[in-house]
Amino acid sequence: MRGFLFIQSCIFALHRIVSSYYDLKADQNFHMNKGPVSKFIEHHYRHFNAAALMDAAKGYEAHLKEGGKMMITLAGAMSTGELGISLAEMIRQGKVDIISCTGANLEEDVMNLVAHSHYKRIPNYRDLTPQEEWDLLENHYNRVTDTCIPEEEAFRRLQKHLVKQWEDAEAKGERYFPHEFLYKTVLSGDLKQYYEIDPKDSWIVAAAEKNIPIVVPGWEDSTTGNIFASYCIKGELKASTVKNGIEYMVWLADWYKNNCSGKGVGFFQIGGGIAGDFPICVVPMMYQDLEMHDVPFWSYFCQISDSTTSYGSYSGAVPNEKITWGKLDINTPKFIVESDATIVAPLIFAWILGW
Repeated sequence: MRGFLFIQSCIFALHRIVSSYYDLKADQNFHMNKGPVSKFIEHHYRHFNAAALMDAAKGYEAHLKEGGKMMITLAGAMSTGELGISLAEMIRQGKVDIISCTGANLEEDVMNLVAHSHYKRIPNYRDLTPQEEWDLLENHYNRVTDTCIPEEEAFRRLQKHLVKQWEDAEAKGERYFPHEFLYKTVLSGDLKQYYEIDPKDSWIVAAAEKNIPIVVPGWEDSTTGNIFASYCIKGELKASTVKNGIEYMVWLADWYKNNCSGKGVGFFQIGGGIAGDFPICVVPMMYQDLEMHDVPFWSYFCQISDSTTSYGSYSGAVPNEKITWGKLDINTPKFIVESDATIVAPLIFAWILGW
């Protein structure tokens, strides 16, 4: 009997050695396939926020390697900041499974797609006088930090085709989510005549082509949301034609229930605000309010934010605070990079993509 146990333990030990060898070879091959950007950040980003960026990127990568799924949330003006250049490739390569974003991020990616050459960049925006700001308004430009979005070529160009989708749906007695209406608009091909950038750099085009789910909490707080409201006020459309935020949460609960098995779902939060807090709350809602006590916590968490926690904002809340709300587990891998997301997010995506 002892001889049998000895042989069995030797077999187990040999199995561990062989497995470790192949894991090591796989890691070596993986790092050999990394591109120049990834090699640069791995070599130079060793301490402080730079090291936190590297840790978060490797954690994201490990989560996917172990079969996990990932949600990315977009606050701020990431689409106008052209995050689509890297995010679109993340979507195409299956590195993101679901996105939560503000209404502004949803629409502004497409606006950049159809009106890029008409945008105006103002590097010295801090020096603008009130009169110069007024002049921009008079010339139909809306400023986002150093970038001015042209109203006619961006907003109105998209509006014409989006309104048609709303009207067609209402005539058929159909209702859709905000992102579904935008998907229909993009996939119809009607906007191709206006394309001013390579569509491979549009994350909405990539998402529409793969039909990955998007949650858009607070869509009413956006230009297209305001436009839709104006049609409702004029009596030309019904408010019920576009599905609302409660319906998004109901849908998200069902999606999470069907996708949280195994390694689970990770949460990669760019900024904070409603784009982050709305979807992360689906877990405590299911556990506390639906009393689904077997629902797993988010299984990876990363936050890129420059908000300070002492101000009491969600954007500045450190990951451990989310334990008290039933959003994260004690053992959930947690990362926070206190820096500018327009700098950090593309670098993390570059690592995951092997650039």
